[in-house]
Amino acid sequence: MSALPPPTRMNQQVFKVKKKAAESGHRLLKKKADALKVKFRDYAKSIAETKSGMAADSSSAFFSLTQAEYAAGNFKQKVSEGSMTARVRVGAGIDNVAGVKLPVFTYFETGVAAENASLGLVGGGKKIQVVREKYSHLLKNLIKLASLQTSFVTLDEAMKVTNRRVNALENVTIPRIQIVLDYIDRELDELEREDFTRLKLVQSKKEAEQEEKRKEMEEKRKQGVKITTANEADITANYDAGDDADVVF
Repeated sequence: MSALPPPTRMNQQVFKVKKKAAESGHRLLKKKADALKVKFRDYAKSIAETKSGMAADSSSAFFSLTQAEYAAGNFKQKVSEGSMTARVRVGAGIDNVAGVKLPVFTYFETGVAAENASLGLVGGGKKIQVVREKYSHLLKNLIKLASLQTSFVTLDEAMKVTNRRVNALENVTIPRIQIVLDYIDRELDELEREDFTRLKLVQSKKEAEQEEKRKEMEEKRKQGVKITTANEADITANYDAGDDADVVF
């Protein structure tokens, strides 16, 4: 720290409060970092599990499409001729994890009736229904993976920021405050030692003066000189009534 504050009791109390606040913030951020790490590992595990099943789901969906085309013929043209109204939409939400807002995507159906229901009447209707089911399942997994991946990236950035704050408090802020407190403590101790030494010197001087007076009084007693204390002395003897001016009423 470039400029140290004056070593006073007030500054000592101020920096003690700052240190306490910094330590409290460090504990809270440490707990937040731990909670984010736990959630981060959960997301990583979920992403790995979802990705491991995506390959099989994709292969199964595309293979079922090939089977349906083989059984019902090329029906892509008939599907594209429809109104193309979405039966499935993606909803966006927010999940709060230790103060970090994570985006969450959800799969929901709009309730629109399925078009092209006549597909497969001639043949392959069952295969087309299997294609719908498999691609719906694949879409759910894709939306889930997108939600997990987006939350994972957001959580990773939040963890980096939190860890930087924890390290800054632990390695920079708190040590600097402690350096100032140590400096103030040393200076105050030095001032207290100086005051103690000064008081000891004053006390020694007073004791020496009292000892000298005592010896002087003992010497006078030996010589037979009457010693009158301040309480025994007649203070009116120093004044004369004629010194006062007359008061006229």
